[in-house]
Amino acid sequence: MHIFLSPAVLVSCPRCKKPVRPHTICLSCGYYKGQEKIDVLKKLTKKERKKKEKEIKSAEKETAGKEKPLTMEELSKK
Repeated sequence: MHIFLSPAVLVSCPRCKKPVRPHTICLSCGYYKGQEKIDVLKKLTKKERKKKEKEIKSAEKETAGKEKPLTMEELSKK
C-alpha cells in the first residue's frame, strides 16, 4: 500500500518550550517569531491566569540562564 500517515513534525516553542508545529502560533503562550500574536490570558479565569503567568515566567527564567553570548576566547576554543 502506498497510502499511509506520517507522524506530525513538532518543534519546541522558543518561549515556553512546548511542542508546536513549525511556522504556527504557539497556543500555550500565543507567540510567533518573538511577537505576541494572541493574548491567551484574556479568556482565562483569575486562578488559571495566575497559574499560566507562573509557567511562562519559569520558562523565561530557564531560557535566560542558558543563553549567554560567547566571547572571542570561547569561540576560538571551539
